Amino acid sequence: MARQLSVIGFDADDTLWHNERVFQMTQAHFADLLAEYTAPETLMDRLLAAEKRNLGHYGFGVKGFTLSMIETAIDVTDGKVAAPVIAEIMEAGREMLRHPVELLPHARDAVVAARETHAIVLITKGDLLDQERKLAQSGLGDLFHAVEIVSDKTPQTYRDIFARHGNGAENGLMIGNSMRSDVLPMIDAGGWGVFVPHGDEWELEKAPAPEPGKRYHALDDLSGLARLIAEIDGD
Repeated sequence: MARQLSVIGFDADDTLWHNERVFQMTQAHFADLLAEYTAPETLMDRLLAAEKRNLGHYGFGVKGFTLSMIETAIDVTDGKVAAPVIAEIMEAGREMLRHPVELLPHARDAVVAARETHAIVLITKGDLLDQERKLAQSGLGDLFHAVEIVSDKTPQTYRDIFARHGNGAENGLMIGNSMRSDVLPMIDAGGWGVFVPHGDEWELEKAPAPEPGKRYHALDDLSGLARLIAEIDGD
């Protein structure tokens, strides 16, 4: 019997390696820098609003996040933020770009196992240079048959990618930690969406889970992926 799946797609940040906690550490440092001007909770609300406003201009990733921190610092201080504080925010952004990559548990085993039976594609959004750096440092780069770094993840994005590397989204599976980006648009495209929670989740990536159905699955971690793929394929 022919397999149901032709291509397996993997998200990168907080699915294969840690990412959001680096942002959270930087946000804590940012709050310390602006502590004399506003409470941390208020600052984080203002920063999140700036990030949301700026996504269409700067996209996802560290560079846009750094610019949003600078904008927020200017905003909450009514333009009085000192140049050394701006310099420290910029250095915090550079430090994020230098941060070493740490794989999540079972990540390598899951990728290796999927590669043995299917074409596998890394599908990630964010800054091109930073995502390429993290992939190279992860040691996983040579395992993927293709890498797609996209500006956003929409149903059409998935239709295009899975048509390019397989025989359509309806025969593809996407696994990731973001309900908004990895699961829901893939299901809307006609494919399978698999949610693996990370624990640290960016507010803008949260979304309600879909109704239970044959095209939506949730796993506690990546150790269960090979078994789920086999079940879907009917092996």
